[in-house]
Amino acid sequence: MTVVGTGTAGVRLGVSGHRAHAADPQATEAFGRTVLDRAGPVGVVVTSLAEGADRLFARLAAERDGWGVEVVLPLDAADYEDDFAAEGSIAEFRSLLAAATTVDRVPAQPTRREAYLAAGLAVLDRADALAVVWDGEPARGRGGTGEIVAEARLRRLPLAWIHVSRRAPVDPEPPGPVASPGPDPGAPAPALTWERWP
Repeated sequence: MTVVGTGTAGVRLGVSGHRAHAADPQATEAFGRTVLDRAGPVGVVVTSLAEGADRLFARLAAERDGWGVEVVLPLDAADYEDDFAAEGSIAEFRSLLAAATTVDRVPAQPTRREAYLAAGLAVLDRADALAVVWDGEPARGRGGTGEIVAEARLRRLPLAWIHVSRRAPVDPEPPGPVASPGPDPGAPAPALTWERWP
């Protein structure tokens, strides 16, 4: 497999996840770095650049030599920006979009939710593995993280799951969960689980 724009072989790491990074964003970011380290020295992150996990992995990939970022948008960029409420979010989105190796948009869908689902499935179509920041709960709507994880598991994609709640891992495979102490002892500590990872 060739990483777009670099001419080098590497993993294509899809990303899905929640907008909030959990009670301990530093630990979540550290786990993100661990996922990229384990994925290898070269690769591409495939993302829709949603707030949260998608942007975290896009930023981490952009910091690394040998890594690129491929974007699959659910909507036209200007329309998609309507979803970003956090201060500075639109500027961050535009910056990451401008730095992407490639940018594609899924075909128009009847609803926004169906567009998000189509983008999530397109990310999986292009991915060799999936990194997910997820609370382990079922999807709250079409195209939600839980639905994308369920589809990735059906496809038997390797999964790096950064847990962002107290919920126990579901069927972790070796090396199993790795806990990180949160800044607040009462706050949920993120954990990292590998499923079918080489």
